[in-house]
Amino acid sequence: MLDFSRNPFELFGLAPRFGLDVTALDAAYRRLQSEVHPDRHAHGGDADKRLALQASAQVNEAYRILRNPVTRAEHLLALHGIDVAQETDTRLPLDFLERQLERREQAAEAAAERDVRTLGAVLDEVRRDARSLEDQLAVALDERRAYAEARTPVRELRFLSKVTDDLAALDASLDESLSD
Repeated sequence: MLDFSRNPFELFGLAPRFGLDVTALDAAYRRLQSEVHPDRHAHGGDADKRLALQASAQVNEAYRILRNPVTRAEHLLALHGIDVAQETDTRLPLDFLERQLERREQAAEAAAERDVRTLGAVLDEVRRDARSLEDQLAVALDERRAYAEARTPVRELRFLSKVTDDLAALDASLDESLSD
């Protein structure tokens, strides 16, 4: 069965890198999930079924961690002793926070005016900034192995991910209201 002590990268047989080959991850996930899926163990004993459920859950959780750039970066830092996700120091640069506040205000105004184009432009801009941070993190984590230095960009990426989700939800609700 599955070795539950393995980290997500080891579980899928992938190098612990931020710049992950998503196609290889997807293929490894499908292969591993087909091996441990509870349906394959439906005729086994209760212990086998329980183990299969646990293994399947671990594979799903590992995939969720690696598929998302934020959780993948946080996991990489955790592997190197840096806990970004649970840390109490969540400060971010003031200029970064001010820019996100401006974007949220701009998006709220666009939504109030039912201006889909402006809202979409703000969302695209946030996504571009997130991709730029991902590129920076790939260099910091994979090439320079500057794990401590990557803490702030990882927190910024997490913040931008939340902004993206919020703006996408606002955009979707605006689209729905316009189509009614």
